[in-house]
Amino acid sequence: MSGPRETTVLVIAKAPIAGFAKTRLTPPLTARDAARVAAAALLDTLDSVLCSDVTHRVVAFTGDLAAAENSRALAAKLAAFSVIPQRGAGFGARLANAHADAARWGAPVLQIGMDTPQIGPETLTAAADELAAGEAALLGPAEDGGWWALGLPSPEPARVLADVPMSTDRTGELTRKALQQCGCQVRSLPRFSDVDTFADALRVAATSSGRFAATIHELSGLVVR
Repeated sequence: MSGPRETTVLVIAKAPIAGFAKTRLTPPLTARDAARVAAAALLDTLDSVLCSDVTHRVVAFTGDLAAAENSRALAAKLAAFSVIPQRGAGFGARLANAHADAARWGAPVLQIGMDTPQIGPETLTAAADELAAGEAALLGPAEDGGWWALGLPSPEPARVLADVPMSTDRTGELTRKALQQCGCQVRSLPRFSDVDTFADALRVAATSSGRFAATIHELSGLVVR
């Protein structure tokens, strides 16, 4: 029986430190509780990648892991990944550079973040299989107009990310147009809601399980809204 096609899943992650991660959850959460949510989301995401049927698993990381919430569990989980530093002045540049760095493993790269902890290994495996089987780029739209995943068969088109405005309600649309303008065919992955606000967190936790959902269920009982 043959193994999976050569594919790399790349996770863009930041250390879940109070005041550094998930700051849009404050208020109603405290900075430390928001960081706890971020840690849970990252751990769930790493678990899904570890259970997906891909050949390479990479995390582009920024921040001081030792200062993070749940740092011991995160360090243990990250030991199963190739961890590379994020580099670049802006977020778009860091995404582009991380994609180029992950391409060193010589396989198509599926880039995701830590804002969609509800996405399981089946979804990631299906996306990686589709990426490896064709020549098209893949873009996973998010409900807020952004995107949760970008798959590229070769690293060169990732350079367009440096010039795409990030964290807007047109980021997905503009990313698709930029890829098409450099000659890429772009296919869509399933749409998901990412977690930016506390309302997002409640919605995602209501239809998912894992550390993230458990943390939100615990904290939602303590929040006055």
